[in-house]
Amino acid sequence: MSLRDPNVSNKRNPKRIAMVLANPATSTTTGWPVGFWWSELTHPYFAFTEAGYEVEIFSPAGGKCEADGMSDPRDASGYSASDLISMGFIHTPSLMALIENTQPVSELDVARFDALVVAGGQSPMFSFEKATALHAKFVAFYEAGKIASALCHGVALLRYATLSNGELLAKGKTVTGFANVEEDFADNAVWGMGALPRDKHLMPWRIEDQLNKLGANYVQGGLWRGFAVRDGNLITGQQNFSGSETAALIVETLGR
Repeated sequence: MSLRDPNVSNKRNPKRIAMVLANPATSTTTGWPVGFWWSELTHPYFAFTEAGYEVEIFSPAGGKCEADGMSDPRDASGYSASDLISMGFIHTPSLMALIENTQPVSELDVARFDALVVAGGQSPMFSFEKATALHAKFVAFYEAGKIASALCHGVALLRYATLSNGELLAKGKTVTGFANVEEDFADNAVWGMGALPRDKHLMPWRIEDQLNKLGANYVQGGLWRGFAVRDGNLITGQQNFSGSETAALIVETLGR
């Protein structure tokens, strides 16, 4: 397998995907630097380019993005050591250049793209509340009948995305995102390492709880299982192991 050059397409009129990464931020619960999660970019990117799609990368503020450390297959923790797709992306200079200078979401032309895909990582939980241009673009894709997609903690934007009629986009929709059982697992892991007091949590709030509060129909596939769900033109993925499943639903919907 190989990652295609992002500037080359095998079609005259390829589908176009706008992928959004969170900008670097600081966790208000731990004080740690947080960013996007590698596999939530690279696995969909691989699937899309293999399908002949063109992909452009954006972020709310534009500029250089940083990944969460444990999502890097080279990280000393070894957590993502088996992620060969991310390793291939990281060692391809033309692809890494895309992360060094992302386009600001405010410049994203909805008319040029067939789908918007928002990756997760820890940063969305601390930075997406103020990412109003991203909220607006996500809703614009959805209301134009184009695919609006988010995965893992990128689904945090559904807390803020409001339709033109004043209704929350997530209300009444079947969606997924980082599950409570996965938040419990993550909290227990950092507590066990002594990296965080037991009266503190990694995340300031929880995706599953918030989606249910908003009136969404939250579903999930089980602890750390790849899972994605489609409700009309809204597609959501559960967590960092769901990039391929999310991309597969998008490709199935758009066609080749």
